[in-house]
Amino acid sequence: MSDILTNITTLRQQIPSSVKLVAVSKTRPVGDILVAYSTGLRSFGENRVQELLSKKDQLPADIEWHLVGHLQTNKVKSVVPFISMIQSVDSFRLLKVINTEASRVSRIVKCLLQIFIASEESKFGFSMEELHDMFDSGQIAGLKNVMICGVMGMATFTENSEQVSGEFRYLKRCFDTLKNDYMPGNTEFREISMGMSGDYKLAIVEGSTLVRIGSLIFGQR
Repeated sequence: MSDILTNITTLRQQIPSSVKLVAVSKTRPVGDILVAYSTGLRSFGENRVQELLSKKDQLPADIEWHLVGHLQTNKVKSVVPFISMIQSVDSFRLLKVINTEASRVSRIVKCLLQIFIASEESKFGFSMEELHDMFDSGQIAGLKNVMICGVMGMATFTENSEQVSGEFRYLKRCFDTLKNDYMPGNTEFREISMGMSGDYKLAIVEGSTLVRIGSLIFGQR
């Protein structure tokens, strides 16, 4: 418990106030999440829908849940009624399903577009060509129950800091392009979610507005 408190205090000293901290609580027990919550943290990220559903009713209702892992379309219905943000939207098909389910419960769901920036094929995400096609088609304008708030990306898992910084820099350029080309007056389109426990400092330098931190808060799994 004291380690979690100390870890959060340390992180807050290192992360600018302009950057939002999302505590990634996957595989962590409810008790650990409550300790982090007691420090004032309200944004928590989960990778798997079933794990998120098993935890949320045991925890305070004012927690802002972020889904940060790959989301299957058949799981959308179960998270849409309460999710604060889906960071991992990696296809237009998924975006349409989120919109449909959100309309059924009269919600507007905040989403980030996950862009593929790594050299690892195991990671998910749009290419910029796909995003240009999606926006240019005009179909996205008809999705009234999703709010696209920015982009998300996961860098390559490597100790090569120059490579990681370059991938983050690319994500920032992608954000700028989408902002300038399609949403110049949209004040909601402002988030760049990049940076995890091993690379968040590099991400902040490159323009991150939101970092997803797990092990540096809760310890190694």
